[in-house]
Amino acid sequence: MLKTESELLMPLSNEQLEQYNRDGFIIIKNGCSSDLIDAFNRHIFEIRSAPLDETPDWARTSEKARFSSRLFNPHQHDSFSRQVMKLPIVRGALAQLMKKEAVCVQSMFFYKEPGSQGQAAHQDFYYIKNDPMTMIAAWIAMEDKVDEQNGCLWVIPGTHKLGLLPHGKVKDLVEHEEHTHETEGINLKEQIPVIMEKGDVLFFHELLIHSSNRNRSTDRWRRSYVCHYIREDSAVTLREDLREKYSLK
Repeated sequence: MLKTESELLMPLSNEQLEQYNRDGFIIIKNGCSSDLIDAFNRHIFEIRSAPLDETPDWARTSEKARFSSRLFNPHQHDSFSRQVMKLPIVRGALAQLMKKEAVCVQSMFFYKEPGSQGQAAHQDFYYIKNDPMTMIAAWIAMEDKVDEQNGCLWVIPGTHKLGLLPHGKVKDLVEHEEHTHETEGINLKEQIPVIMEKGDVLFFHELLIHSSNRNRSTDRWRRSYVCHYIREDSAVTLREDLREKYSLK
């Protein structure tokens, strides 16, 4: 069903806004159409599956990592990626949450083919410092089902209120990539899975502790498109590669 203009500009109810403030995350069901997701999946697959000598530098990786390694910042180079980055319903939700217009500073397309590792529990602010702190991620599910079997996200509700916690070396290298870091001093038994369907959009706070595990399925990918946004009057610090702001207008 097509969204009305008011549903795009102000898609979140007062109850959802309260939930975000309480838990640090919120889901908009069916925020992105299946047709657009299918077209975007095909587009990214064609880029990544092209012969390596024909792949643009920004999308090039090893043969082994074609569909296990994420694609960093396609929005900086690819018009289709920018189109999905600035979905009207995402722009509207961010404006409600931030109380001002948002801009994009980072994007990642995750392939997560069967067997691929996940990322250990962490807070996004650890990787992307911004001042003032306003960053929110929008995580779009690009498979019919995203669940525990194919490596869904896990979150610990309310942990966005704890501030930035220490991060150290990843402990479980069977489940998680070794080149990231892991939040220390938390009880992972408090994690809950975030089950999603194609087109659902998860918004979560930059201090919310979240993770994902290995894709244990034999034939199901867990593709997702994740963009990180800050308020238009905020700025990324320390990371020169993420200083440029991309408008959602």
